[in-house]
Amino acid sequence: MNIQSPLLVGIIVFTGFIFGEIATRIKLPKVTGYILAGILLNPGLFGIVPANFIGHTDIVTNIALSFITFSVGGTLLYSHVKTLGKTISSITVFEAEFAFFTVTIGFLIFTPLIHHSQGATLLAVYLPMSMLIGSLASPTDPSATLAVIHQYKAKGSVSSTIMGVAAFDDALGIVNYSIATALALILIEHTKFSLQSAIFYPLIVIFGAVILGIAFGFIFNFINNLIKRETEGVFIVLILSILSLCFGVSKVLGADELLATMTMGIVVVNFNPNREKIFKILERYTEELIFVLFFTISGMHLQFSVLARSILLVVLFVGFRTAGKFLGTAAGAAVSRSSASVRKYAAGGLIPQGGIVIGLALILKQNPAFDSISNTIISIIIGATVVHEIIGPIFSKTALQRAGETAE
Repeated sequence: MNIQSPLLVGIIVFTGFIFGEIATRIKLPKVTGYILAGILLNPGLFGIVPANFIGHTDIVTNIALSFITFSVGGTLLYSHVKTLGKTISSITVFEAEFAFFTVTIGFLIFTPLIHHSQGATLLAVYLPMSMLIGSLASPTDPSATLAVIHQYKAKGSVSSTIMGVAAFDDALGIVNYSIATALALILIEHTKFSLQSAIFYPLIVIFGAVILGIAFGFIFNFINNLIKRETEGVFIVLILSILSLCFGVSKVLGADELLATMTMGIVVVNFNPNREKIFKILERYTEELIFVLFFTISGMHLQFSVLARSILLVVLFVGFRTAGKFLGTAAGAAVSRSSASVRKYAAGGLIPQGGIVIGLALILKQNPAFDSISNTIISIIIGATVVHEIIGPIFSKTALQRAGETAE
């Protein structure tokens, strides 16, 4: 089937938009609708979009991820972080890391038993896959919980804690992913153990990304100060160009691209006097289009044959991640001596997941070293995202109602 690319883009954006609106009407997050639209357009289903088209969407995925991670960095305003207090910072660290380790250990135990792969070994396949899957368990989708909070006019310590934690565990998730990726590459490529490969290489990948992010953040701020025409169009062009350069240079130098663009966002939000205007422009003019394209294309990457073999792994991921979130929140709340209601109910608002985790999984697919496991990881994450975005708002609503913070 030979369809011109502009027509395909039109089909993708329009279908994603329509399904997003349908999801909103039935009280589900728009991202769920976008992913379902992508599954409908999946080449393995009706053949509306040719299979070879999917292989040429990396540039869209990378640019979209640059904007998403830049926006995540934009939530880390120092004055805001400082005022959030011990409770939110403690819960963020514990729930993100508990989810990471719970999923990693759970997959390391069960994956060899239920997901057989020819020639697979513990060190070369199962351990790196478990670490990568575990790192993708940390982030929370704050948009789904925010929609529930707004819908039910929830106010109180539990609501505030949930939104604070959800805003910051994406950043921690990116750091976990960067570390897991560096270690997984060492295991998969059979690099001999040495201090250089085990410690220095991951440090170079991570700190190199931080240095590049800081550099491009200050370059952005410097150019912004030189330009007197602070129109919205100028800001969009400047953001797109510097973000693309930051991502591209990081990729060429072997640094972590997503950590670099997130760090750039941190620099801009903390040192640019126009920070509010910059991130409002992104939210108003680019966010919707980026989300429609990104999540619809993500659904198109799903391989049904792989998903059929991985359905038990989807269930395991959802189960272990949920357990990690609840245990981690309870531990973090206990350490910070939070109120009983925060300790009991905050974890319920941290179940929704989407957004950045799909992007992280798609980045893996671009690295040939992960060819043996990337399709399985993508199938697990997309399948789990659909589940999380359906059950997540229900968990959030129930938690807020039990905490007595809804208007009902």
